[in-house]
This record gives sequence, C-alpha cells and structure tokens, in this order.
Amino acid sequence: MITFLLVGLTIHVVFFLSIFDIYFTSPLVHGMTPQATPLAPPASRLVLVVADGLRADSLFTLLPNGSSRAPFLRSVMEERGTWGVSHTHVPTESRPGHVALIAGFYEDVSAVAKGWKENPVEFDSVFNETKHTWCWGSPDILPMFAKGASGDHVYTHTYPAEEEDFASTDASRLDTWVFTQVKSFFQSAKSNSSLRASLLEGENIFFLHLLGIDTNGHAHRPMSREYLENIGLVDSGVAELVSMVEDFFGHDGRTAYVFTSDHGMTNWGSHGAGHPSETLTPLVVWGAGVHNAHIVTEPQPFNDGYLQDWKLEHLRRVDVNQADIAPLMASLIGVPFPVNSVGVLPLLYLNNSDQFKAESMYTNAIQVLEQYKMKMAQKKETTLSFLFTPYHFYLLSYSVYLCCPQVVSFFHRAMLTVGLAVLSLWPFLSGLFGKAKFRSLSWCLGCLCLAAFPLMPVVGREPNIHLVTCAGLLTLFTSACYLWSSGQRTPLHLSDRLQFVTQVTTVQVMLCVLVFVCKTQHTSPVSCLLSASSMLVPLLSSTRLFHRLLSIFLSLTATYLLLSTGSEALFPPVLSWLMFVWINIEQEAMLAQGVSSRQELSTIDFSANIDITKIRQLKLDDIRRSYFFVSMLGYLQHFDPASVYCFLTVFNPFIMGGLMMWKVIIPFIIVMCTFETIQVATQLSSRSIMNVNPTQSIYNSSSPQHFFFLVQDYGSWLDIGTSISHYVIVMSMTIFLMLLSVVTHILTSQRLILWRRSKMHFP
Repeated sequence: MITFLLVGLTIHVVFFLSIFDIYFTSPLVHGMTPQATPLAPPASRLVLVVADGLRADSLFTLLPNGSSRAPFLRSVMEERGTWGVSHTHVPTESRPGHVALIAGFYEDVSAVAKGWKENPVEFDSVFNETKHTWCWGSPDILPMFAKGASGDHVYTHTYPAEEEDFASTDASRLDTWVFTQVKSFFQSAKSNSSLRASLLEGENIFFLHLLGIDTNGHAHRPMSREYLENIGLVDSGVAELVSMVEDFFGHDGRTAYVFTSDHGMTNWGSHGAGHPSETLTPLVVWGAGVHNAHIVTEPQPFNDGYLQDWKLEHLRRVDVNQADIAPLMASLIGVPFPVNSVGVLPLLYLNNSDQFKAESMYTNAIQVLEQYKMKMAQKKETTLSFLFTPYHFYLLSYSVYLCCPQVVSFFHRAMLTVGLAVLSLWPFLSGLFGKAKFRSLSWCLGCLCLAAFPLMPVVGREPNIHLVTCAGLLTLFTSACYLWSSGQRTPLHLSDRLQFVTQVTTVQVMLCVLVFVCKTQHTSPVSCLLSASSMLVPLLSSTRLFHRLLSIFLSLTATYLLLSTGSEALFPPVLSWLMFVWINIEQEAMLAQGVSSRQELSTIDFSANIDITKIRQLKLDDIRRSYFFVSMLGYLQHFDPASVYCFLTVFNPFIMGGLMMWKVIIPFIIVMCTFETIQVATQLSSRSIMNVNPTQSIYNSSSPQHFFFLVQDYGSWLDIGTSISHYVIVMSMTIFLMLLSVVTHILTSQRLILWRRSKMHFP
C-alpha cells in the first residue's frame, strides 16, 4: 500500500510539473545584436515619471468647476506636449507594466515560477542601453532593472519595503519621499564634479516611480479624497521637478519628459484584469524631440466618448500600446532599442526630420526581425504527456465527467446554486418529508440559503463591516441556543462549560479586533494570537459529538470572521446550520429504513467510535451520501486584499496567499467534520466510503486531462492562476481529501489533556 501511494504521488507530481515545462517557458530569446538609429538624437536626457495605479480618467477629467486637479500636466497637454491613452495589457500589475514600459515586452509567463514577484530571466531594457540611469521609488520595482543591467550604470534609491502599508492613512508620503530625494540629488550634483560630469553626458535617464496613488487606491478606493488629492501632489511635484531640471541644465532644450502609469484601477481598488479602468492609462510626452500640442478641428477617430468627457476634443489624441513607449524613449535619446521589445515606434510623438523618422522605423523593424530569426533558430517541439492516454477512454470518461455539476461549476458558479436547489428537494422526493417535516423544511431552507452564496461576486464589492458583525452575532446566538438546549438534556461538565465560555469570548474579542482594524486601519497582534490558539482549543473539549462539533465551529468561525470583509462572513454560520440539519436528517433516513442499531446522536462519542470497519457493509444510501459530500464542497470564494488587513497590511504575496488559502480550507474542514460525523453515526468506516466515492472516480479518470488542456499562459494573473488552480485541484483532490480526512479524524476524536505538571498526551 505504501509503495502504491508513493508511485501515485510521484505520477501526480510529474504531471503537475509538466505544465511548467509545456506552458510556462519563457518566450524571451537572447543573442540578438542591439539596433540603434545612426542619426543624432534630439534629446540628451529623458525624465520618466510613472504614477503607479493612475487611471486615465482620474487625470484627464475636469473638476465640476472646470479646473483640473493636475493643472501643470493639463497645461503641458494644451500648449507644449503630445498626449494620449496608453493601452496596457493583462495582467495589469506593477511589475509587468513597468517591464512593458521600459523593456518593451509584455508579461513573461514563466514568472509564475517566481510567484510573479520578478522576471525569471534577465532581459534588456532602455535603462540597460543608457550610459547612466538614476532611479527613485519602490523596492518592488527598481531592483529588477538594476539586476538585469550589464555593468553598474543603473543606480537605485528606494525606501524600506515596510513603508508600503495598505493601512496607511495617506500613502502620498511615498511620492513626497521620491521628490525630496531627487531634489537633494540635483543639489548635491552642483558640488560634486564627477556626478555633474556624468549628468552632463548624453544618453541618460532619470526614473521616478511614484507608488502613493496606487497604495491610496488600494486602501481608500480611486474615488476617495486621498487618491484624488495624491494626483494633485504628483502634479505639483512634477512641475517643481521640471523647473529644477531645466535650471540645472541651463534650459538647453535637450531634455525630454514622459509621464505615464503602469496600470489603472477598478472602482473597488483592485487591478490585474482587463477592465478599461485597469487598462487605460494616461500618457503625456513633451520636451526635446516631441511635437507641441496640435489643435484639431475635424472629428478624431475615437468613438469611446472620452474626448468629450475630458473636454479634449480640440487637442490631437495619440494612443499607443504600452510597449510602444520603450522604443519611443530609446529613439528620443539615441540608445539602442531593447532587444526583446515588441513595441512599435509611435511616430506622431516625434518632432524631427522625415529622415530621422524613417531611420528610426527601420531600426525598429530590424530589431523585431532579429528576434524572429533567433526564435526560429531555437524552435523545438514539445511532447504532451497526456496524449499517451488511450483516446477512446478519454472521450468515455469525459462524457461522464461533464454530467457532474460540481465540475461545470469551475467555470459557471451558478451551477452550484442549481445543484443545491436540486439537493433541497431530496426530503420530498425520498418520502422523508412525511416523517420529519420540520427537519425536511430546515434542510430545504438551508440548501436554498447556501445556494445564494455562489451567485455573489468573487471580486469587486465594497466591504461591509456590518454584515461581518451580524455574522459574529449570529454565531454567538446559535452557540448560546445550543448550549442552553444541551444543558437541558445532558448537563455539561464544568471544564466543558468553561471552555465554551472561553470560545464564545474569543469570538467576541475577534469582533472587537475587527472593528478596531476597520476604524484605525492598523493590524492587531491579537489577531494572530487568537487565530493560532483557536485551532488547539477544540482538542481540549469533550469528544461527545455535538460538543466537539460546536467547539470546532466556534474556532473556525472566529478565524474566518477576521478574514472576512462582507457577506461571505455569513457563509460559515449558514453552512454549519445546513451541516447540523444534514446530520439529524440522516438519522431520520436511517429510522425510515428501519435500522435498529442506530444510536442517539447525543450519546455518540467520537473517541469511542475509532475502529468501526467491521460493523457493516456499504449500501446504496452511502453512494448518495458521498455525492452529497462532494456537492457540499462547492463554497463561496472571495478574494480581496482587505481580507487580510487584520493580520498584515504591508504587501507580502506569500503570507497573504497563505491566509487566503486558509480561508478557503475552513469550509472544507466544516464539511469534512460533518461527513466524519455521519460516518460515525451510520456506523461506516471513512476508508470504505472514500474508496467507493463515484465522483472521485470521475475526477481521477478524466478531469486532469481536461483541465490540462485548459491551462492558460495568457491573461490576468487571476485568469492564469485560476487555470493552474483548477488543474492542481483536480490532480490532487483525492490526495487532499485523504489528508484532510486524517486531520478531521484527529480534530474530532482526539482529546488533549493538560495535567497539572503541564504534561500532554492523547488518550
């Protein structure tokens, strides 16, 4: 058996790793010769300002009184620059956005192996081709351009990562820090002869990464006062920066300026997908080699309505793809185009001779052609492992597989609603309604309430602390009702009463912590302490059936509340209510079948029912129970960075991901504990029921093959990550449920006894 499990695990690991070799290999090639325009460039230096997370409409839309919240940039657009909308590509995230701006290519899909935190292979960029590049800004962005640069001519100045706090009352201080550092830099250059000499050379870039707008957008939403006022701060900072740079270089007319953003942001403060609010970013270019404002009288070829909304119909709008900005910057200062760039030079921004434009276009075309030649030389065929499966078998299992609504729900969550609505009819179709009306109606109502959750949005809704508070109060109310009714039937021991009082108090404290975090927007160490300790508390409670289940429910719900921001907080109480009804109605089903050996639920003790493998054989009802079990595993998912603010607010994708994963696992544990209870109550071994689960057989035979071909290597991180997670889930579902079954068995049947001398043992 051990050998069989090891071989099976090895096969699963090999098939899992295969998707990274097949789908997620880097498209970048190396070995090309950099291409540069042979003519003298119009600019000696370029200032690149990237306002992270700035939406196009947030910058271009006028205030109700007709003025602009960014008066300096508006004056540049109307008098001495060229403007347009930069169309970003998914995933609309900071790292791939900056790579597109500065290196000219879009997301390297192999970055999934690095957790999307950095590019997995070195790449060329405009910074790398300059003589000197000075950068100020975030430690998440700047180091990757210095890391990939040949030589040591890219200089980075960053603030501590801890400053990127989503719970900050106003993150505009990050932008103030950047402007202050740049000002000090030019001041010091006046008395530093070697630095001044470097600055006076050609082919230099000054890069300012401004993260305040993005951070304020995440914390307060893009329509907030903090976000909009931050735009004004950036505008005044850019105005002062331009004045300072022009003074330093004696107004020599050899400086070009580019102001843009890496991505936008949705109204609810997220980005990563392809909504226009995320993909439409502003672009304003002015200075040496750039066309002045061009007045137009004819209608422009845009039907999106933005020109009218922004009151810019009279100014020529020149839209670009985000990757086009890299060749534009390279052309302006005369450095080679990045060798991996796929951008197309936007000629309408250039104010130069026709010969210069033609040479620049030719250089751009040769640079793209060099990539194509290199890719053709390195092209190789890839073998798909799953094609070795007998194809007729695949079609057969796939046809059966499609019949399972649980599988369709991967793509259409409404199918979970349909499935639960069908399950709600079970008591009426089986005849149980006539024998247990109240429990049958409770089952029907519970299924219908739970069916509402899959219809709720996974992302993109406003937080609602009142719903979270209601969920906590509902948890406390149901727990109090159970303790009162249980005390009437079977008095609790003093230790058990004290423990339940402690757990109820824990839920109350967590509600207070949640309110504190929402009011002050600061994390609380109490959150981590209570969440960690709450998982040990059930092991201290009585192993009597409902006492242990209540203890588990209180512990899991307390943690879930801290990870909730709205309606999803109601999910554990509703799910637990349905699970409680399921346990009781299964007893009614056994009674209706005339099972004489069934036990009263209140008398069952988990620890006394550890080995029941010899009690009875499988029946048809067990297949029905296993189907119910798998159907119940469809649960609400809601992904919002604000969900983890009780634990941390500084951006850390691995810790945040771990907390979100724990939030996803909690409903699994509730359902697994219920299924364990039903097996004990119906006197069946969990090993037997897991072996015959028909739905798992369908998963094992066909779904991994199906989802293998649905893995995406394009789109937003959410799209790519979802396709990978689907594949991983179906590949590891059986193993995951087996492991979770072991954990659930320990959680329900084992009791941790603390002796006076602090000795611990499991009875």
